[in-house]
Amino acid sequence: MNHDAVAPGQALLGIGVVRHHRLRPTDHAFAYPTWFVLLPLRSLRVQPCTALARNRAAWVSFHDRDHGDGGDDALAWVDGLLQREGIADADGEVWLHTYPRVLGYVFKPVSFWYCHRRDGGLAAIVAEVNNTFGGRHVYLLHGDSLAFGRDIDATKAFHVSPFCQIEGRYRFRFMRTDLGRDSGRTVARIEYADAHGPLLMTSVSGDLAPLTAASLRRAVWRMPLLTLGVMARIHWQALRLLVRRVPFVGKNPPTPLNRTT
Repeated sequence: MNHDAVAPGQALLGIGVVRHHRLRPTDHAFAYPTWFVLLPLRSLRVQPCTALARNRAAWVSFHDRDHGDGGDDALAWVDGLLQREGIADADGEVWLHTYPRVLGYVFKPVSFWYCHRRDGGLAAIVAEVNNTFGGRHVYLLHGDSLAFGRDIDATKAFHVSPFCQIEGRYRFRFMRTDLGRDSGRTVARIEYADAHGPLLMTSVSGDLAPLTAASLRRAVWRMPLLTLGVMARIHWQALRLLVRRVPFVGKNPPTPLNRTT
């Protein structure tokens, strides 16, 4: 498939796969097709993406209040977060990897904020996690070890799955090819280990192309119930784990911001 050239700061559409593999106490793995958007939020302040409705009703739309503190400007929220945490050099592009709303509905298990310096280097990555109980938590990843293709760890501090305790550590790895004239690719991997060793391996990957009205129509035609499907599949997989008698942990209280350096 041929695509138009990717302009600097152009919104992107990713077509790819979500994978999940649980190692204990029973082997449980699945993979689903998916699509997502990768939005250059600083550039979109100057030149909005005409193909994607923002903060208004549409078949597919992006709403700032679905992120952060629920305010009207998600970029201002993440800038404020970084400033409060002493990260003053994230003055370049901020790319947000996330799901849009489809037919007004969305559930975002995790969104990734790639916060760059003016020279293009990574100043920080914010992993914004939502659970099905209505909770939200952010893991702030930064420091000298932060770069595409490198592992960076964070202590687990938020209840996501009712089949896992709040303990152990995550290992993140992010990969992204340079965006050329025809394509690009992004991969985000998360491995989770508890006191007994590796437990979960998850990833979301996708091939990137310019987000245009035509590419968005193709994605919706291919997977019209994207976000409803995310929630349905989460509950289906939970039912499968219950049937296989994986111990149920239940809901835990919220926790503060988690940082790693």
